[in-house]
Amino acid sequence: MSEPTAPSEPAASTEPAASSDPVASPEPAVSPEPAAPQPDSSRTGPGRVLVAIYALFALAASARAGVQIATKFDNAPVAYLLSASAGAVYILATVTLGVGSPLARRIAVLSCSVELVGVLAVGTWSLADPATFPDATVWSGYGSGYGFVPLVLPVLGLLWLRRLSKRA
Repeated sequence: MSEPTAPSEPAASTEPAASSDPVASPEPAVSPEPAAPQPDSSRTGPGRVLVAIYALFALAASARAGVQIATKFDNAPVAYLLSASAGAVYILATVTLGVGSPLARRIAVLSCSVELVGVLAVGTWSLADPATFPDATVWSGYGSGYGFVPLVLPVLGLLWLRRLSKRA
């Protein structure tokens, strides 16, 4: 024996029904989906990788400097303060590259430029006067302790920002 079936519902009309509720609307006026990031932004493709590397260096440099300053500041105060400064520059670069607005990009150019000058200055200073650096900084020896990534990273950042500015 078969069970009784429920009566089928009437077919829905394709025309919108009149509503007495002025707030209710069958279709929203504005799409609720956020705009997709532009292909040339730092939130997609190579820009995302660049931001991720900067974030990694921001974390590494800041954490390293924090531990060194807290535990053995008297051993190499210049080196540890320079590592903390490098961490601050990496944090600023990470945030500004990630935001990607025109103002943030200008700040990112400044940040990457300061980073490049810092790597070159500290790298040269650490080789010319090793006694000042009994412990290495992120930028000592041009970032040799980090596979020279600190030397290459600001150059890549500046090239990426230049590419973005040409397309804007």
